Amino acid sequence: MADPARDAGHVDAPPRVGFFTDTSVCIGCKACEVACKEWNALPEDGLSLTGMSYDNTAGLGASTWRHVAFIEQTAPEPAGVPKADGRTELPLADGGSGGGDLRWLMSSDVCKHCTHAACLDVCPTGSLFRTEFGTVVVQEDICNGCGYCVPACPYGVIEQRPSDGRAFKCTLCYDRLGAGQEPACAKACPTESIRFGPLEELRERAALRVDQLQAAGVSGARLYGADPANGVGGDGAFFLLLDEPEVYGLPPDPVVTTRDLPTMWKHAGGAALSLVGGFLLSFVLSGRPQGTARRKGRR
Repeated sequence: MADPARDAGHVDAPPRVGFFTDTSVCIGCKACEVACKEWNALPEDGLSLTGMSYDNTAGLGASTWRHVAFIEQTAPEPAGVPKADGRTELPLADGGSGGGDLRWLMSSDVCKHCTHAACLDVCPTGSLFRTEFGTVVVQEDICNGCGYCVPACPYGVIEQRPSDGRAFKCTLCYDRLGAGQEPACAKACPTESIRFGPLEELRERAALRVDQLQAAGVSGARLYGADPANGVGGDGAFFLLLDEPEVYGLPPDPVVTTRDLPTMWKHAGGAALSLVGGFLLSFVLSGRPQGTARRKGRR
């Protein structure tokens, strides 16, 4: 298994830590959002209504490092409940199956702290760095506001603050980790939907939780971001979802956006060498007749 902290030069790195967010027990209280803002002294997002259920922060951003999504959908029928026999079921106005009541899917989203983080690859100042805990942190006093990290993130997490152009995102409360404390969001979660700890232990616990839910008839339960073989080498913050990732606004198959850079640089180097070789060859060939003509003139 990849160890990003040791790969980054932290020889005596402690076990990698991360988040496991179990959305099946999230109640949408937003305590994580509030705790994150309070501990990290983040500015407010405004009080405008988004029209998206009870969601007034819309998504992750420079000033929202935790975001609780509210997804309203028709609930699937409970397992073991037979369908109506001999009765005509009228479709709902939204085209749903008509098989269940309304349900809310709630999920507290956050930076994924990827094993292979493209934002690190493209940062020209070293503002983004890998910590000894395996997390990815932005140093706001070094960021020059170039914005290269923004399109590099496959999850669309990192954002520049409009007031000064610098990039911000979740630090997984790096200062608290250094003091032996858990991140503020996990500390404030009343249902333990957000779990913090060594990543390997969280993955084992998450796998058991999925088995438990599926045995109870929740067939849609699945893990997202836990697989070290996925396109980013596994996430340091992964989730238990009850529906497809797209329903939660998550990309189904994220990949490291800089994965093709070595090949691109190789092709660019080959093209540059070809241009230099062509220039030298044309210089040599163009010089031969002139030298011959000068020798004939002297005779």
